[in-house]
Amino acid sequence: MDVVNIVQKFSLFQEYWSPRIVGELNDSQVKLAKLKGEFVWHFHENEDEMFLVIRGKLCIKLRDRDLWINEGEFAVIPKKVEHCPVSDEEVWVMLIEPKSTLNTGEERNERTFEAQWI
Repeated sequence: MDVVNIVQKFSLFQEYWSPRIVGELNDSQVKLAKLKGEFVWHFHENEDEMFLVIRGKLCIKLRDRDLWINEGEFAVIPKKVEHCPVSDEEVWVMLIEPKSTLNTGEERNERTFEAQWI
């Protein structure tokens, strides 16, 4: 058991859209990611995904609307819901999701990043 300092962990990487694992609980991982710009439309066949905004403001585009998540807020994107995260400014997010979750969902492409421990 260790205490994790989120700000210190965010200082260890600069890359956008490349989640870093900072903890595990049960069959899930706690990941940190810096986001900026537009990601890719994707969905997760078997996993829900929780986005907790630590710093900034994040837009999750859905096919029928935009979901805005402010600093200190979170949203859960249910499995099979197509979504596309977007941010004009740098956003820090904490993701809590099953270990099997790949950042690009069901497809591997140039934006796919295998989460790494920090």
